[in-house]
Amino acid sequence: MKQYNHIFLDLDHTIWDFDKNAEETLHELYAIHKLKDSGLHSPDLFIETYTRNNHKLWAQYHVGEITKDYLREARFRTTFLELGLHPDVIPEGFEDDYVKLCPTKTNLFPDAHEVLQYLQSKYALHLISNGFQESTEIKIAGTNIGVYFQNVIISEVVGINKPDPAIFQHALELAEATKEESIMVGDSIEADVRGALSFGMAAIYFNPHNAPKPDDVPVQINSLRELVGIL
Repeated sequence: MKQYNHIFLDLDHTIWDFDKNAEETLHELYAIHKLKDSGLHSPDLFIETYTRNNHKLWAQYHVGEITKDYLREARFRTTFLELGLHPDVIPEGFEDDYVKLCPTKTNLFPDAHEVLQYLQSKYALHLISNGFQESTEIKIAGTNIGVYFQNVIISEVVGINKPDPAIFQHALELAEATKEESIMVGDSIEADVRGALSFGMAAIYFNPHNAPKPDDVPVQINSLRELVGIL
């Protein structure tokens, strides 16, 4: 690969292991809210259903089809209704408890600190997240990854989501970087990879679950450790 000077990385599902942290959180909340007593006898089915609904809603949020408030209102309500709970027995405060607890979880993808330390020794690193400001800041502080990044760009603060080219332009201006010397690394094909490529910036698809790779995605990795070999 060509030489780059600036690397822009996504946070959720790329550095911070969103699904693992969410699973831990949901197991705890399943017990706290006594969901078994409400008729949800399988915590695994509850988590699987929520994960599917949450991923779908986040994909819509990335491209501006839904708002933050709708995402937060819908993801658990949709899950509870799909699993057969009557609207009157949907637990109150579940979303609020989730939002408070989940960002405090600290599971990162394997080798995250080691890889970021290596990259920092060679490149200027920057974070671009479509996550919400408060939770993103808690995740960064709790995992101590903020030390690696010169800039942290949060879409909610900027008012623009990836894949909109304006957020990539904003990030480059903050970094005092050019497209040609920059590369984006992220798990979302639409938000991170196609967003960067359409903007004119190189991109690497982080694909830890080895999902099928679309033909228009030029480079993929299955682990963060692979970045050491190609960057």
